[in-house]
Amino acid sequence: MTAVRDALPERYQAMVSVGSGCGLRQGEIIGLAEDSVQLDGDTLRVTTQVKLIRGVAVFAPPKGNKERDVPLPTSVASALRQHMKNHPPVGIKLPWGRPDGPLTERRLIFTNTVGGIVWRSNFNFHEWKRALAAAGLIPTPELGKPYASARHHGMHALRHFYASVLLDAGESIKAVSEYLGHADPAMTLRVYAHLMPSSRERARRALDDVFGTAQEP
Repeated sequence: MTAVRDALPERYQAMVSVGSGCGLRQGEIIGLAEDSVQLDGDTLRVTTQVKLIRGVAVFAPPKGNKERDVPLPTSVASALRQHMKNHPPVGIKLPWGRPDGPLTERRLIFTNTVGGIVWRSNFNFHEWKRALAAAGLIPTPELGKPYASARHHGMHALRHFYASVLLDAGESIKAVSEYLGHADPAMTLRVYAHLMPSSRERARRALDDVFGTAQEP
C-alpha cells in the first residue's frame, strides 16, 4: 500500500491512509467531511458517501443507510492532519439522496485540483491505475491503450487489506463487520473467512505471547 500511496499525487495520498487504515469505501472516502473526524480523538464517524445517480453526484448515507464509528489510528489521524493543513476542507453543495433532493453542504476533506468533488471515474483512471502501475501491481499499457479492467484493481482492495490486518491480529468477525459497515457478521465471514488465521496458528501465537519463543539450551 505504501508504494501505491507514494505514487499518487500528494493531494490524494491520504485517501489511501483512510481506506487501508479505517476500511472506508471509495464513496465514503470521497464524501468524508471535516466534522466527521476528531483528530485529537480516537474515532472516525462515517455518515456520508458521494454516489452517482443517473450521472448526477449526490450526498447519501453510507451503503445500507448504516452510519458507523471506526477506530482512528494515530497514523491515519496524522496523515489527515497534514493533508488538511496542505489542502483545507472545501464546502461542497450537492443534492441529498437523489438528483432532485435538497442541496446539502459538506466541508469535504478530499477535493480535486479545482476545489470540486473527486470524480470517481476520473480518479480511478487517471490517478489510481497509474499509481498501481507505478507500484508494479498492474502492467503499464501500450501507448494509446487503456489499463486492464478488473474489480480487484479498484480502491476496494484497501478494504480487503484493512480486514486482513484486523483478522490476522485476532479481531473478532463481529467487530470487523461493524467497522466495515456490513449488514451482518455472516456476510463478513463469507467474504473474509479465508483471511483468518487458523485456530492452530492463533493458539500458537497466544501461547508464544505468554511463554516466549526462546528454545531451551
